[in-house]
Amino acid sequence: MMLLLKLILAHLVGDFLLQPYAWVKEKESKKLASNKLYFHVGIHLLLNFLFLWNLKLWYIPLIIAVTHLAIDAWKLSFQNEKNRRLLFFLDQLFHFSIIFGLYFIIERENIHFNLSPILLCYLTGAFFLTTPASIMIKTLISIYKPNTEIEKDESLENAGKYIGILERLLVFVFIASQHWEGVGFLIAAKSIFRFSDLTESKDRKLTEYILIGTLLSFGLAIVVALLCNYTLPYL
Repeated sequence: MMLLLKLILAHLVGDFLLQPYAWVKEKESKKLASNKLYFHVGIHLLLNFLFLWNLKLWYIPLIIAVTHLAIDAWKLSFQNEKNRRLLFFLDQLFHFSIIFGLYFIIERENIHFNLSPILLCYLTGAFFLTTPASIMIKTLISIYKPNTEIEKDESLENAGKYIGILERLLVFVFIASQHWEGVGFLIAAKSIFRFSDLTESKDRKLTEYILIGTLLSFGLAIVVALLCNYTLPYL
């Protein structure tokens, strides 16, 4: 499991944490002519070398970098406003398929690393619930976004994004430590704070939009935490 976790974590860091939004916009506008596309692939190549830290496995970062370039080039070539959501998830599906394929091909080759498998498992799960999960949830529910919006001077910049990240991490910690009652408390607390906003808006679509996002956020955190807990005996 160590090799698989390292490859997944390297992908999450390279695709979400170390890829600024400005790079994404430039890639979408210039497509294959964008130098940010090749910087992005280079970052994935470097991250995989650093995470594996084993020259005997030099071919793994190289294969991931080449396939990553091919997948991103395909996505940019066919992407438009109508299929943006679909291609985003297909793009991630193809990247993870390459990672899992390499993992099974080399038959779980053991790689020495200074982090224990258990710690690395939880770190990977926690990191996934930050920016990657935010982007996935936002992309998934973008089709339902209502016309009603809170004025910018009435809300902190990116407040919703960071609230979602914090609530998912709290849910993750509660379940990982077998304290399910904390999840119930968190849901109740958020419901109380959100009640006044939804009452004042008097917009049913906005209420449903927020509810869908909240349930997806909590549900994703619960699933990731359970996966980490049930994976422990195999690490």
